[in-house]
This record gives sequence, C-alpha cells and structure tokens, in this order.
Amino acid sequence: METLSRADIESFSRSLDRARRVTVVSHTHPDGDAAGSTAALFSYISERRGKDVKVILPDYPSDTLLFLCDNVIFASDHAKEAEAWIEGSDLIILIDANELRRTEQLESLIRASSAQRILIDHHVGPERESFSLVFSETEVSSACELLFWILMEMPDIKADAAALPHDAARALLSGMTTDTNNFANSVFPTTLEMASRLLEAGVDRDDILDHLYNRYRENRIRSMGYMQSECMRITPKGAAYMIVTKEIQERFDIREGETEGLVNVPLAIGKVRISILLKEDEGHFRVSIRSKRGTSARELAKSRFHGGGHEMASGGKLYFPEDIPSPTDAAAYIENVTDDFLK
Repeated sequence: METLSRADIESFSRSLDRARRVTVVSHTHPDGDAAGSTAALFSYISERRGKDVKVILPDYPSDTLLFLCDNVIFASDHAKEAEAWIEGSDLIILIDANELRRTEQLESLIRASSAQRILIDHHVGPERESFSLVFSETEVSSACELLFWILMEMPDIKADAAALPHDAARALLSGMTTDTNNFANSVFPTTLEMASRLLEAGVDRDDILDHLYNRYRENRIRSMGYMQSECMRITPKGAAYMIVTKEIQERFDIREGETEGLVNVPLAIGKVRISILLKEDEGHFRVSIRSKRGTSARELAKSRFHGGGHEMASGGKLYFPEDIPSPTDAAAYIENVTDDFLK
C-alpha cells in the first residue's frame, strides 16, 4: 500500500471536526467488508468525534452479518428515514464502493445533497470527480484495512489500535476477514500487521469467526451441496460455473447473502482457472467471478458482464433480454465467452 497523504489525513480530520451530521453509506447487497467498514466508521465518528452519525445501506446483508448492523438504516425498508437523514447531513462518506451508482436508490439523494462527499475505497477506477476527498488504494485487502490505516493516522488515535473503540476494532477485523476469505486471498504484509495489532488490542477473533461462519441456516448448507453436486459445470478450458436460478432460490429458500463464498469453491479443483457464479434477479443475473493467478477475473467482468473489481475477484451483471434472450440462455453465454477468453 502506498503511504497515505498527510495532507489528506488532515483534511479528513478537519472535515469530521466541522461536520454536524454525518451519513456513512456503502454499496447495494452489502458484504462483510461493507458492513464492517461502515460499522467501524460509525463507532469511531460517534464515540471518538462525538458526532451525530448514521449508517445507511441500500438493503440488507446476510443474516450472519447483522451483528455488525446495530446502527443501520436500511433504505429498502425505511426510505423516508434514509432520505431525511441524507438531506440533513453536511458530510457523506462512501466506503467500499468506487462509484455512487453502486448505492443504487441512494445515488440520486447523495448527488442532490450539498454535503461534502468523501470516498474511501480499494477498487480500481474510483469516481474521483464526485468527491472532494478520495482515499483510493488497490494494494490492500479490503476497505476495512484501508480504513484501519487511515484511523491509525488520526490525531486522537496516534497509531495505537487499542485507542480505537472496541466495536470499531471488531468490525474492522470482521470485514477484513470476509474480504480475504479468512486470509485465503488478497493478503498483504500490511493485512497481517493490521490483524496482529487488532488482536493485540483485545479483539476476540474466535468470536468473530463464530458469528461469520458458524451460524448459517441449514438451508444454506444444503443448497451449496446441491449446487456443487448437481449444477456445477467445468468447461474443457477450465471455467467452472454455477447458475442459481429463481427456482433453486425458492426451493431452498435462499436468502440474501447465503450464496456468499460459493464461487470460491471450484477453485480448489486443479484444472479450474476461473469460477463464475450467476444468481438470478429481476431482469438480470448477478455475476461473481473468482480466478487463479494468471487469469484476470477483472478483465472478464469488464468485457462481458458490465462489471469490474479486483484482478482475481470481480463481479458484474448479465441482463436479459439485452445480453441474452432469456435466463435459460445463460449457460451457453458463459461457455461461449469463457471459451473465447481463456487462451
């Protein structure tokens, strides 16, 4: 990770000092990094800076992440409350998203606001022109890691992880753990240093792992087994793919976030170079792509799925009838594009 700019840190600190009311937002379909980074910001801004702050997320994460969402307004259920809070804010912080459009229904509210906007993100291609201050680093594991190092530079923290509010420290380690797939990918020396310092500060990692990985519903485990045994296909060139249709979602009562991690499983197979998971939604499939070193998930997402992300972990969408005539054509589309993409 590049050294953080002292001028940017001081500007961020001054913005927090001046703010009366703060909104913290992240992307739709929030994952652990979104939930963790927003929770950490809430805890720090409210407890250390004494500011009136709310986290607003477009919709709900998976049930296993709700322990990080005690102070969240979910716009999907509380649109008027979310709108009123954003309209009354004088500082808006977007974290773990490189563009405002990733906040979906919140985008128009944020753009219409006269509040100062700050971006904290670790994805490629930040929308710099829409923010007065941008922290953008791609050589970090997660938004939580980037936020950790920003907070370590804050004048009231002074590089002491033990000075972080406990809830902030727990949320940061939780989000980083999910975005690295429990230290299986996107791990840098700074990632391990962050984890070590948070553990030394007293964060209970065993409790975090219990919340994240030991509280699934039975339906999730059975659906993942079904997807791997009955739905996974592997092409001759090493592309594995699974399609979670609406019928499968209804059959197993799959909830938001309960397919998280499934896309990583096929990469354990030696001949698999890239893994693609499609989940059917209204008018489109949500696409998750993971790859092994030497194969770019980002390039495939960008060129064929209206998306982007990290080199080996990206996402996008596949629309019907714009990209494919109907949902039943998704498998043929994947096989055609991966055959062309994988040389």
